[in-house]
Amino acid sequence: MSGPRKWLAALVGFACMGGYALADELRARPGDDTTGRIQLGEASFYHPRFHGQRMANGERFDAGSDSAASRTLPLGTVARVTNLDNGETARVRIEDRGPRSRRRILDVSPRTARQLGMRQSGTARVRVTPLAVPQRDGTIRRHAARPAPARTRTRR
Repeated sequence: MSGPRKWLAALVGFACMGGYALADELRARPGDDTTGRIQLGEASFYHPRFHGQRMANGERFDAGSDSAASRTLPLGTVARVTNLDNGETARVRIEDRGPRSRRRILDVSPRTARQLGMRQSGTARVRVTPLAVPQRDGTIRRHAARPAPARTRTRR
């Protein structure tokens, strides 16, 4: 097989796979944070118009799911998100890359935003506690969350 036939066969194979890597290949990429550290920052939510669009894991986004996007956590990570303003919590699965805004650490689905009580404001200060984190060797680190380091005060 040569030339155009080879490319056509590759294109057909790629299309049959959905054009993306298999979703069950949950391996961390170089640069992903696999330590399970708790993250603090600002979260926003996906606009419902993204419903049906492909995510980084190859699946289509469902506005009623527990999907979330993170730039640093590996795809497949399961985490607990806590709204620091009202104490509401929700469980999410990292299935996409984002958010685009560098000021934010997480994008959540509209359903999760409703659970967290952030639909009206659009954003919220959150704590992201990883519960299961895919590792580079293909294993999953369960209950990986480490408490935030204690701050010590020094008197002067």
